[in-house]
Amino acid sequence: MGREITSAFARWCALVDLPVVPVLRAVADLNPEVLSWFDRIESVTQKVLDYREVLTNPEIDVVYVAVPHHLHEQIYLDVLRAGKDLLAEKPFGIDLAAAQKIMEVAKETGRFVRCSSELPFLPGGQRAFEVARSGTIGRVLEVVSGFHHASDLDPEKPANWKRMSATCGEGGVLNDLGMHALHIPLRLGWKPQRVYAQLQKGYPVRPDTQGGVTQCDTWDNALLHSWFELDGYEVPIRFEMKRLQPGATNTWFIEVLGTEGGVRYSTSDYKGLYLFESGKEQFWKRTELGFSTAFKTVTGGIFEPGFPEVIQQMWASYFLEREGLLGERFGCATPIEAVATHEIFAAALESHAKQTVVTI
Repeated sequence: MGREITSAFARWCALVDLPVVPVLRAVADLNPEVLSWFDRIESVTQKVLDYREVLTNPEIDVVYVAVPHHLHEQIYLDVLRAGKDLLAEKPFGIDLAAAQKIMEVAKETGRFVRCSSELPFLPGGQRAFEVARSGTIGRVLEVVSGFHHASDLDPEKPANWKRMSATCGEGGVLNDLGMHALHIPLRLGWKPQRVYAQLQKGYPVRPDTQGGVTQCDTWDNALLHSWFELDGYEVPIRFEMKRLQPGATNTWFIEVLGTEGGVRYSTSDYKGLYLFESGKEQFWKRTELGFSTAFKTVTGGIFEPGFPEVIQQMWASYFLEREGLLGERFGCATPIEAVATHEIFAAALESHAKQTVVTI
């Protein structure tokens, strides 16, 4: 992800009239081979194995951290206490206690902190968000939001740190994919009040990198059946986070249904936004989206954005909000929203263990 973000900064000239320009100055990584990749980036003047050396560099204003989940808390706290602003990877710590501690220190230090969640910056995600908050769909009847993968269906896929609770966290797929599913609902104020969770594990063992096998103990699929209150009504909202979803390469989706309309978007139909129209005859209509990103670029509107573009859009949002220039545009996940995801995950783990509805 560090190299992906470096690419976004290198293409910053594609953004039109953005008053903030990031310059990558320092990189820390334990792998010398990874560090050597950054030799091609002329602006990088510091490449180190120990991240703490970066934190003493007076040139550094903002730090982005992408490491396994069990390392989040310590490094995030070190960044904040060094007087640097932070774009944190999700999850916001390995569990609820870690997330609460990070938010507490962010408040104490007064640093600007946001959590990474790039997929809502797709044009379809932005349009779905605008429709949902516009009030034009009438009383909200139901919401579904989720993120699906299929790669773990392969039993020969080698295990990595995301397959072990010690490094990924007890939440497993909740920690791994949950922020993507929750970002837009939480931004709309649709935080669940109760949850019933169904969690599922995949293969208990997988090949390791040494020619043997290793134990895998994280949750791979999660269905969270929840309710939130809106305008005096209880609204069902379902979150789906799956590593074992047949046919899904990298599918992020959201659907909001109302009494007078609805909106549906999925990256499985990348350019298609579906809008529901109610009347004597009821139907869904599909409109094809182009390059209609929140932060304008030199790219023509007839083309399609991809993952590199939404990473760049997320960073544009981060920097503008940091400068107080975001206005009404969609922002990165806040510490309050990040902690809220962990409150939901903790309730989901309790719900599955007790096989009961848990109040959040």
